[in-house]
Amino acid sequence: MKLLRAWILALPAYLWSGWGAIASLLMLVAAWELVAAVYGPLVLPDPRTAFATLYALVASGDAWPELAATARRALAGFALSVLVGSALGLAAGVSMTASAMSRPVVTVLMGTPPIAWLVLAMLWFGASDGTPVFTVFVASFPVVFVGALQGARTLDNQLRTMAAAFRLPPRMMFVDLYLPHVVSYLFPAWIAALGTSWKVVVMAELLSTQDGVGAALAVSRSHLDTATTMAWITAVVGLLLAVEYLLLEPIKREVERWREPHAAAGAGP
Repeated sequence: MKLLRAWILALPAYLWSGWGAIASLLMLVAAWELVAAVYGPLVLPDPRTAFATLYALVASGDAWPELAATARRALAGFALSVLVGSALGLAAGVSMTASAMSRPVVTVLMGTPPIAWLVLAMLWFGASDGTPVFTVFVASFPVVFVGALQGARTLDNQLRTMAAAFRLPPRMMFVDLYLPHVVSYLFPAWIAALGTSWKVVVMAELLSTQDGVGAALAVSRSHLDTATTMAWITAVVGLLLAVEYLLLEPIKREVERWREPHAAAGAGP
């Protein structure tokens, strides 16, 4: 509860500090406008047309069920990859033998195209939610696993020895020594896995389901409706940015407050 209250209080300042991200998005929109002006609306509609189409989809209520289905599947696969990948990665990082044995498996998983896993999932799960969720999980799992493995393997042994010499309590050792170091590896891996989840779930829906953004893209493609296609792409990217910057990034900042200079200064006598 305390963490939630601190997150809410810090949200306005966090949003204000995101001017750099907003500027980069505006530059991307400007590049989009330029390409649309060169090639015309048949190839790429301009941003105003895409945003107007998206607004019409949202206002009519057609967008919400598709976005909800996509978000549910992406977040379910992402959550599974975070839980399983983090736990197994940390466990493998503690043991040199487990680390060496896991590397070929991770290489195989990372080298196998998601489309191959999707075909297998379609054979196993059919046109159910299991197909996109499984495909997202198996595509995101290696990213999380490697991040957790590196976080556990790179912990400074001198810090561990010092903590043991000063007989730090187990809770303090975990919160002040292990957790900050591991989190600095885990969060980038989680954010990368989140992006992978969104890309893979749309691809899986395009080929295996009757609802979701991927299925809506299949319909707009069959109608050669590039404006609706760009509207759906904009919607799913906006949803991804909202999850990352309004959920994961504030949590990361709260957990990594120990990196801030004033936090170190406040820890003194």
